[in-house]
Amino acid sequence: MSFLCRIRGLALLLAIMAGPAWPSDGATKVLRYALSAAETGFDPAQIDDIYSRTITSHIFEALYAYDYLALPVKSVPLTAQGMPEVSADHKTWTVHVRPGIYFADDAAFKGRRRELTAEDYAYSFKRIADPAVKSPGWPSIEEQGIKGLAELRKRALLGKQAFDYDAPVEGLKVLDRYTLQFLLSEPRPRLLDMLTQSDVLGAVAREVVEAYGDEIVAHPVGTGPFVLKQWRRSSLIVLEKNPGYRERFYEAQPAADDAEGQALLARFKGRRIPMIDRVEISIIEESQPRWLSYLSGEQDLMVSVPSEFITVALPNNRLAPGLAKKGMRLHRMLAADCGFTFFNMENPTVGGYSPEKVALRRAISLAMDMRREIRQVRRGQAVVAQAHVVPHTSGYSQDYRSEMGDFSPERANALLDLYGYLDRDGDGWRDMPDGSPLEVEVATQPDSLSRQYDELWKRSFDALKIRIRFFPGKWPEQLKAARAGKLMLWMMGNTASGPDGQEALQHLYGPQAGSQNLSRFKLKAFDEVYERLTALPDGPAREAMFLQAKRLQAAYMPIKTHVHRYRNDISQTWLLGYRVPLFRNEFWHFIDIDAAKKH
Repeated sequence: MSFLCRIRGLALLLAIMAGPAWPSDGATKVLRYALSAAETGFDPAQIDDIYSRTITSHIFEALYAYDYLALPVKSVPLTAQGMPEVSADHKTWTVHVRPGIYFADDAAFKGRRRELTAEDYAYSFKRIADPAVKSPGWPSIEEQGIKGLAELRKRALLGKQAFDYDAPVEGLKVLDRYTLQFLLSEPRPRLLDMLTQSDVLGAVAREVVEAYGDEIVAHPVGTGPFVLKQWRRSSLIVLEKNPGYRERFYEAQPAADDAEGQALLARFKGRRIPMIDRVEISIIEESQPRWLSYLSGEQDLMVSVPSEFITVALPNNRLAPGLAKKGMRLHRMLAADCGFTFFNMENPTVGGYSPEKVALRRAISLAMDMRREIRQVRRGQAVVAQAHVVPHTSGYSQDYRSEMGDFSPERANALLDLYGYLDRDGDGWRDMPDGSPLEVEVATQPDSLSRQYDELWKRSFDALKIRIRFFPGKWPEQLKAARAGKLMLWMMGNTASGPDGQEALQHLYGPQAGSQNLSRFKLKAFDEVYERLTALPDGPAREAMFLQAKRLQAAYMPIKTHVHRYRNDISQTWLLGYRVPLFRNEFWHFIDIDAAKKH
């Protein structure tokens, strides 16, 4: 543990000893927890990181949401009046917006109370298509084949003129004030999954966007249960209960054999939500201060216990007796996520599709000891991944095995020898097949956890006799560089937002290059498989397509999927009703705080 971390931890403890940070008013229910990385902004059309999406999912509302307690997950109406009406060919989807839902008050509305309408959702879809917005969500919307939307975008691109928001779009028909109809060029049996994403597809009001212009990232105004009250970038985010939020009550549909879910339903059913008044989120990137802050009672929820403290907090994967004695609760599950490293396929060193380039990436993959990573850095809180499709989603199979999960430095070195990566100048390091120096640059972050991963990277590359250098930077800056194609390779994570495994494969789909597809992998065979997955209904034929996609990933290795992670959250005794979210980021309005116990 670094000296700097110790000093930060001591400073935090001294601050805690000085007195509580929460308000003296015991009636105010405040949820406090910390994020491990900084947000990028709060405009749904412009964000893609989970940290920002956690905030926007509580401010904006999509047409549908995943039931809070149902497992397997189930979509339920949120702002929609009932489930969508779907044609037999899955090309026409009609949704009715519930009347009487209003946006939070804002100066952009000039004193009037602004009702949510079908036009607001049509406008929100158009914003994602607007080239000027540069939305990372556009490729996902484009895949749905909404008639006329891509053409409208193309006209703006080719004509170099402003996007025409008033132009009619055949596939986004506002039939009346409360009815929106999607007309699709191809069958899309799973469009409903997309319509549940409040974090990126929540309704945005045109007046707000036009009023704030480029500052819209700092002025989120939605119909959701919370409103943004304070924002200190990369430091503190404060939200408060939306005073004009409609009457909404705790409802859920847990499975009959779900004891935890049934108990939560019995306790909270019929309560008006949200049940808390305020949420304060700190950005604490270093693990030790974040953990100490939770232990001191400064944080009500520890989202993902840092790996450095797993053995202390969860001996044998059970809550430590000392923490249990304080009334704390462990919330543990194998998450629908993965940790992975992408290779920039356009980079002259690690990219490309020729046999020697494929061999280099596969050799690097084979030299990475995932079991050591799980044991040494992740403290046992993960399983080795065999493909990019994640648990709890279609296409995932516990029985599937591939080279993705193999560790064999011997095979790795043999591959490099075979394809001409030799030490030609006798300096002890391999060179490129053409004799030029071979050096790999690994992007990283300046925090203690990243340094542990850097040590594993160094060990892997040393075993291959390949020079390595590190390129450090803060997470938001690294993400920008990755999207711009400036990183050679970088390790990051991904969490599924729905039960369809195809979402994870967006990271390999050619048209999503520079967006979800940070590796910029472009392979016709893979894209054809992906497009067939989009149109096929769930069933054996679609599962066969998933198998093809997974095999192509292992063969070309544009992404090395490391692990699927366990999520271990711990809540304080006064935090009530919490359950680890699956396929969603929103949960604040479903939890309660026992203010008397907390104080």
